[in-house]
Amino acid sequence: MEQKISDILKNLPQKPGVYLMRDIDGKVIYVGKAKKLKRRVSSYFRHHASPRLNKLVSLIADISTIRTETEAEALIVEAKLIRRYSPFFNIELKMGDKYPYVKITNEEYPRLEITRHKCNDGALYLGPFVDAGNIRNLMRLSERYFPLRVCTKKITPDSNKRPCIEYGLGHSMGACAALCTKSEYLERAADIVLLFEGKSAELVERLRNRMNECANKLEFEKAARYRDTIRAIWKLTRQKISSALQEDLDNETWNVLNRIQELFHLHVLPFRIDAFDISHTHGHDTYGCCVVFEQGRPSPNLYRRFRIRSLEDGEINDFASMYETVKRRYRHVLDNSEPSPQLVLIDGGAEQLEYAERAIHELGMNLPMIALAKREELIFLPNQKEPLRLERDDSALQLLQRLRDEVHRYSITTHRHARGLHVRHSRLDDIEGIGKKTAAELLVKFGSVKRIAMLSAEELMKVPGIGPITAKKILDALNE
Repeated sequence: MEQKISDILKNLPQKPGVYLMRDIDGKVIYVGKAKKLKRRVSSYFRHHASPRLNKLVSLIADISTIRTETEAEALIVEAKLIRRYSPFFNIELKMGDKYPYVKITNEEYPRLEITRHKCNDGALYLGPFVDAGNIRNLMRLSERYFPLRVCTKKITPDSNKRPCIEYGLGHSMGACAALCTKSEYLERAADIVLLFEGKSAELVERLRNRMNECANKLEFEKAARYRDTIRAIWKLTRQKISSALQEDLDNETWNVLNRIQELFHLHVLPFRIDAFDISHTHGHDTYGCCVVFEQGRPSPNLYRRFRIRSLEDGEINDFASMYETVKRRYRHVLDNSEPSPQLVLIDGGAEQLEYAERAIHELGMNLPMIALAKREELIFLPNQKEPLRLERDDSALQLLQRLRDEVHRYSITTHRHARGLHVRHSRLDDIEGIGKKTAAELLVKFGSVKRIAMLSAEELMKVPGIGPITAKKILDALNE
C-alpha cells in the first residue's frame, strides 16, 4: 500500500486541482483542493502533531485527482464533491457558505445586484465568483463604464421628468427621463453580461464597432469614451472559470456521471471528458479535433483543433491522424498547460482506440480510454475483445453519444472552414504585385484562372491598372 501511495505522489503535477482520498473500501474520506497538487498532497505524508491528520493518513488506501485550469475552479469542484460525498474528515467545511453571484434582474429595465442566493425568479445569474477582489474590480468597472439604474422603482420613461442625481453623477442612463431608449438600455445590460462571463474579446469587438461609428459621425467625445472603456477592460485581469462549472450538478447529471464511473471502473467521477474525431475530404485538409465536456456539458473554450502534419496531401490514414491528434493534445497536459480528463472518448472502433492508446503510452501517461463506433453504437474498451453494448435508452450511452456528435460537428465545421479558405484563395493571390482587388477584377471579368491563362497580354491589359509588364508576369506565372 505504501508503494502504491508513493507512486501516486511521484506522478502528481504541480498544478491546481482537487484530490479525493479513499479508504480500503473505496469510500471517499476526504476531499481537498490545491494550488499545486503534488506539494499539497505530499504534505499529508510528513510528520503531523495533529491526531486527526494522523488518523486520516493511516486510513488512506488510494488517492485520485481532478486537474483544473485554475485554483478558483478547484474551489468550486471541491465544494460540489464535498456536498455529494459528505466525507468524514471534511468537518471544517461550512456548508452554509456560498459564493456570490451577479444578478441581472428580470425587469423591463434590469438592475445589477450581488447575491449569494440563486432563486428561480427569471433573473440571470452570473458566477459563482470565488475571488472577492475579482468581483469588486468587475463591479467598479461596470459602475464606471456600464452604469445601469440603481433605484428599485418601476420605470415609466417621461421626457418632461427631471433625471435623478445618479444620472448627474454618471451612475445611471436616465431611462426614467427618457434620456436613453429601451434598446440602448438593454444593449448595455448585454454588455455587462459579456463582461461578467469573461467574454472580453467579444465585448471589446462590440465596443470597437460603436467607437468607429461614433468617429465616422464626428462624435469624438463618445468615441473617446468607448476607447477608454476598451482600455479598462484589457487592463482588468481575472481568473476564468468554465461556464460548465458555474452551475451545480443536477441529480440527473450526477447519476449519469456515476453510471459512467461504474461502467468503466474509473477511480474518480468523470468531471471532464475529452472526445476525438478526424475529418477530411479524400485526404485533403485533414484535421483532428478534440472537444471537452465538463459536468456533462460542453466547454467550448477548451476545444482544440490540429492540422495533421504527418500525412501527405491527399493521403488517407485515419489511424495515423488519430495517433497524431491524441499525442499532440496530451503533450500539452504533460507540460501542465492543459488539464487532464478523467475519461477519453474516441470516435471510431477498436483500431482507432489502439492508435490513441499507443500515443498515450508513448507519452508515459495512463488515461482511461474508450471508443464509440457509429451505427451499432458499440463501446470498445482496451484489452477487451468483445465490445460493450448498452441499451439505447441508457443514460451513459446517451451522454457519450452527445459527446461523439459534438466532436463530429466541431471537426466538420473546422474542415469546412479550412476548405472555404482554399476556395477563396486563387493562384492569382500568389503572384507578387497582384493585390486582392486586381485579382477579384480579373476573376469577375474573365470567370476563372484557367481562362485568364489562355488570354493574350493585350486582352489582360484591358483591365484597369494592368500594364504590359504586369500582364506578362501574370501569364508567365499561370502558364508555368
